[in-house]
Amino acid sequence: MKLFCHFRKLLASLMILLVGMSSTRADLRVASLSTVTTDLAKQIGGNHVNVEGIIKAGIDPHEFEPTPGDVKKVADANLVLLTGKGMEGYLSKLEEAAGGSAKFVNVGKDIPSLTMTEQGKKVEDPHWWHSVENMKGATRVVAEAFEKADPANASSYDKNASAYLAKLDELERWIRVKLASLPHDRRKLITSHDALGYFARDYDFTIYPVKGVSTAEDPSSQHVKEIIGVIKDQGVKAIFFETIENPRAVQQIADETGAKAGASLYSDGLGEAEGNTYDLMMRHNVSAIVNGLK
Repeated sequence: MKLFCHFRKLLASLMILLVGMSSTRADLRVASLSTVTTDLAKQIGGNHVNVEGIIKAGIDPHEFEPTPGDVKKVADANLVLLTGKGMEGYLSKLEEAAGGSAKFVNVGKDIPSLTMTEQGKKVEDPHWWHSVENMKGATRVVAEAFEKADPANASSYDKNASAYLAKLDELERWIRVKLASLPHDRRKLITSHDALGYFARDYDFTIYPVKGVSTAEDPSSQHVKEIIGVIKDQGVKAIFFETIENPRAVQQIADETGAKAGASLYSDGLGEAEGNTYDLMMRHNVSAIVNGLK
């Protein structure tokens, strides 16, 4: 009898443990093709979402090609987040290889696009996340996708999205205050490649990129000469390279013009340490720009 009672207690304990494990298990499997959407998915999903970041910090998304392991992660996911606007040039191949088993969510699809010239053609600027207002729109898109895919936890996703939108409001206020110390005639940005167009639009900067929309495009000697002329003629105080770029070309321009090389900027994604969330990335970039150009 004692043995039977002991067995019943052990079985009850095991059932409690299993219930506890099932309640903490993530309900939604999400694969993300950008460090920006990976962070966003974690902010909104909380404990209900298991987020697999396909592109890691420090990886250039312009030159990324998914591996067979990446394809499997995408195929196993309930949702796949992408930034869109042409950033994921491999997307059609990935969708085909994944067998259409995952739901692809184009987070940037309905965000109004800026355009830029790439090899003589007009293309969409894919770097929409450098606008906090755009990030608010992306938050709503991801929250809605999570709520549809996992209705049981819809209230949690809605609550997390509201909290994150409030955090973005606070970030926007901080950026405005920080930039107020930088005169408008100094808001000229020389950057490694053309990635900060949305930031420039929102905060009244002029961008002079060394490269175009893609990091793979090498600038012509004529273009470099034009950039050097801009720096000298307009008295630009600093030029900036990006964390995923080789700073050699920018440093050469700095040496030739006398402008200082400012702190590196996060352009195509988040960082591994100080810029490892969207909030921290934006604060780092704004601080670096203000400190470099004042």
